[in-house]
Amino acid sequence: MKAIRGAITIDQDNAENVKDAVFELMNEIVQKNNLNKENIVSIIFSTTSDIHSFYPAKAAREAGFSECALFSAVEPEITGSLPLCIRAMLLCENTEKVSHVYLRRAANLRKDLAKFNIALDGPSGSGKSTVAKLLAKEFDILYLDTGAMYRACALKVLESGVPNEEKFVKPIMDALDLKVLYVNGSQHTVLDGKDVSEAIRRPEVSMAASAVSALKCVREKMVEMQRKIASEQSCVLDGRDIGTYVLPDAQFKFYITADSMVRAKRRFKELQEKGYSVDLKKLHEEIQQRDYNDSTREFSPLRKADDAVEIDTSSYTIEEVVTLIRKKIQEMV
Repeated sequence: MKAIRGAITIDQDNAENVKDAVFELMNEIVQKNNLNKENIVSIIFSTTSDIHSFYPAKAAREAGFSECALFSAVEPEITGSLPLCIRAMLLCENTEKVSHVYLRRAANLRKDLAKFNIALDGPSGSGKSTVAKLLAKEFDILYLDTGAMYRACALKVLESGVPNEEKFVKPIMDALDLKVLYVNGSQHTVLDGKDVSEAIRRPEVSMAASAVSALKCVREKMVEMQRKIASEQSCVLDGRDIGTYVLPDAQFKFYITADSMVRAKRRFKELQEKGYSVDLKKLHEEIQQRDYNDSTREFSPLRKADDAVEIDTSSYTIEEVVTLIRKKIQEMV
């Protein structure tokens, strides 16, 4: 006797969606495991507490799985669980091959079976980092703060006192001791054994990061690290060239932008809350300069990937942006 597990999500709780999802899931399980329906002894379904419209067991019976025992249960409400999800466990006889099947958004429940990456690109201050963190939490996947990695490189170059030129910076990159650690669900940037997560947020480091990250040796070093992390697990990455260069094959790509003054005001408020004294006009000029630097640099400049969905956040709240992206991802799956 073998147990085969599967799961699938629906977009809305109605009978038609439940029926379609169960039909898709059951047929995929049968196909991938080379099953005969007579080999299936029983199917146990469970649904998240937000599904009320139709019993998956009844949907399975209508789909032709009528010779085995069928049972449906509703899971208790669990904070942070994947919404609108149907799970199944099949007990089967006379089968050697076991392939578990996780479809649509449920694919994230088994990171060992399916990996996916979300690429968020855009100019400074567009809100992409905040959006990326919320998406990672919602999909229960890793958020890789690529901007923090480049800021750490900028901090190292500033501390070294060398000119921002390839021939001087490359030896620093070759010997760079940079680690990305995850403590209690948050990313910590460790440079030369020291946690620099706060230090890299200083305004002078932010400005230097734009110039330092334009160097080919810096980008090659960081991209190597980022690709390795993304190949090992599902994650959200945000930056300037994630969808165009770092992860050109990412399943989901978005270009997050906003008016430059809107972005300057957001940054102004953020820095004030952290106790920094800043001038809004100067900050706006710096952001415009960063936009120019990022979009005109020779190696891997900032640009929208051809297959990315563009979202202007100027008049949206962060929550509205996250909802919009989640909806777009569900449509693409």
